[in-house]
Amino acid sequence: MLKIYTDRQFLIETHRREVFPLLFDINFLTPNKLSEYFTIVDIITASDVVILPINYTSFLKYKPAFNNLIKQAKEHNKPLWVYTSGDYGFTNYISNSYTFRLGGFKSKLNKNNFIMPSFINDPYLVLEQDFSVLKKLPQPSIGFVGHAQSGILKYCKEWINHVKGAVKRIFKNQLVDKQAFYPSSIKRANYLSLLSKDIRLNSNFILRNNYRAGIQTEIDKQKTTQEFYNNICNNAYTFCSRGVGNFSVRFYETLAMGRIPVLLNTDCKLPLEDTIDWKQHCVIIEENEVSKMVEKILEFHNSKNEDQFLELQRNNRLLWKSKLLRDQYFIAIHDMFINKKKSHA
Repeated sequence: MLKIYTDRQFLIETHRREVFPLLFDINFLTPNKLSEYFTIVDIITASDVVILPINYTSFLKYKPAFNNLIKQAKEHNKPLWVYTSGDYGFTNYISNSYTFRLGGFKSKLNKNNFIMPSFINDPYLVLEQDFSVLKKLPQPSIGFVGHAQSGILKYCKEWINHVKGAVKRIFKNQLVDKQAFYPSSIKRANYLSLLSKDIRLNSNFILRNNYRAGIQTEIDKQKTTQEFYNNICNNAYTFCSRGVGNFSVRFYETLAMGRIPVLLNTDCKLPLEDTIDWKQHCVIIEENEVSKMVEKILEFHNSKNEDQFLELQRNNRLLWKSKLLRDQYFIAIHDMFINKKKSHA
């Protein structure tokens, strides 16, 4: 069991939306599996790790509490776990710290940055059906439902949004990592166009001009959500590429449904890379190889016989349930740090 020291005064309803995800489960959910692996202690010398209780940028606003916790961790030589939320995340340079974030660029992140999955609910609960596998067809089917739009006006809109974000980061001191302009919906539309034009694939794409089709009502939300998950369910493969941040929620939704993500790798860092061989679970295409996308998908598809293809779908569903659910992810993190602790004993 890992013993945690934190500032408990922030583990209250007021900060509910900002609490470090691990602490959220331990503090707000009853029962929860994580209490078997983590416990919060009141004496720092008895702890294995110190955790900033809420999102890093929010905690900075409480300078006395922030400085005190950082100082104590340093004085007692305790590893510090930091949670940075949002599409971009923020790289801190606190010594002996480990940052938990949704995305970032692998080439720029050190080994102390841990990518968290997007913690989603089981899509099959939405569809009100059980998981089942798809038979292997000679022609691979690939799906996509989402925001993908090209054109000059869209480019200008995304550029303006990027500039606004940069201005806030610089002049309003927003603590987010700097990121180059990336018109994700335009690039996504172009990539999907390449796939849809190739007769060797069975493409089933529904392209939206707005995020979540610009839904206005709860009925619209339910309808588009059903359409989204049905598309993943009915296609063996789903195209996944980054959005504003350098990660894809759709990637995890595809795994949760036991289907096969086709991930466009934009210098992505994936969760638990030391223990998960991601190439065994998805088709990974480097962004500089988009001209070979179809060949890569066909090569992967043709490398599996019928039994292997069915087993892959089961394994992807199992991977999500055993490693990418919130409690299972932090159990994996627990095991990693316990092993590290033992190796230094």
